[in-house]
Amino acid sequence: MSDECEHFQQKVDDILPNTKGCEECEKENTPWVAIRQCLTCGHVGCCDSSVGRHATKHFEETGHSVMIAVQDHPWKWCYIHKEYY
Repeated sequence: MSDECEHFQQKVDDILPNTKGCEECEKENTPWVAIRQCLTCGHVGCCDSSVGRHATKHFEETGHSVMIAVQDHPWKWCYIHKEYY
């Protein structure tokens, strides 16, 4: 964990989730294990333990680097630095 990552400066309450579940899994009618929310745009995607890995795909497509766990917000993940905060 690093206090140096500038990507972790964004507040969790600044961006609301776009949906209650993974946007892509809902469209595809596929299950997810856990969901993550993008702190840049509010996109909700499934975690890497899910078949779709939509949170990671969202980062790869957009460059939006920080996700949080939707269920209880215990941590943030920075895809660029590969660190939790």
